[in-house]
Amino acid sequence: MHPVTFAPRRMRHDSPDCGPALRRIRADAPFVYGLTNYVAATLSANVLLAVGAAPAIGAAPGWPVAFGAQAGGLWVNAAGLINATEHDMLAAIDAANAADVPWVLDPVAMGAGVVEYDDIIRRLAARRPAVIRGNASEIMALAGGAATARGVETTASITQAVPLGVALARRSGAIVAISGPEDHVLSPDGQQIIIPGGHRWLTAVTGAGCALGGLIAAGLAVTPADPHQRLTTVAAVHALYARAAEMAAGPPHGPASFATGFVDALAQLQGRADD
Repeated sequence: MHPVTFAPRRMRHDSPDCGPALRRIRADAPFVYGLTNYVAATLSANVLLAVGAAPAIGAAPGWPVAFGAQAGGLWVNAAGLINATEHDMLAAIDAANAADVPWVLDPVAMGAGVVEYDDIIRRLAARRPAVIRGNASEIMALAGGAATARGVETTASITQAVPLGVALARRSGAIVAISGPEDHVLSPDGQQIIIPGGHRWLTAVTGAGCALGGLIAAGLAVTPADPHQRLTTVAAVHALYARAAEMAAGPPHGPASFATGFVDALAQLQGRADD
């Protein structure tokens, strides 16, 4: 039996699906727990606060189990191993799974040539994330393709990554989101949503991709556990993220002012078609 193939569809911030996703986050103010690295923690927290979510970040004693179970959504950034342990991450994930809390895996620097680190990411991925998001190189490496990363940066193209991302989604049962000049969101049943837009300065701001994982977790926290609705929410979050980047890219021109403007833009989005 051959897998079903769907024609790719495109989603922008003015799609009818984007406004409701943002309004649900603002209305429900979900508690979102993250295990991420100290480099990305501040931006991740500010991104979540800007859209009305309530973040907690870090592996203080007791937090992984308690917050993993209590949160509306969890995100685990593999680079959080800088300041947390594999045990912390597995404890949070297992607590979330036991409580039916959806969680997001960000396999930062997967395939960069560190075997022990990659093995930990594979063990995390085996714990059934709702979403796996990363750049092209990371997704290719996790899917079993050639390792092409240079540190945390991608050296692969979206075109190279999508077929392996499709296979990863089918095999893992997770929605797979690949960030790039156009983001691609792939479902386990073969659907593909392409999100255009954004701005190149997202790649010049430390932690911008990591913060996206937290925002996806916030979206999942206010979305029913239905595959179609979750896929739509993940794509909508990417589209809103891209729109905020476009809004922030005006003068003054530079990555530092862009980072501040990006958080401001997320706070200003109201979920309207004209945002």
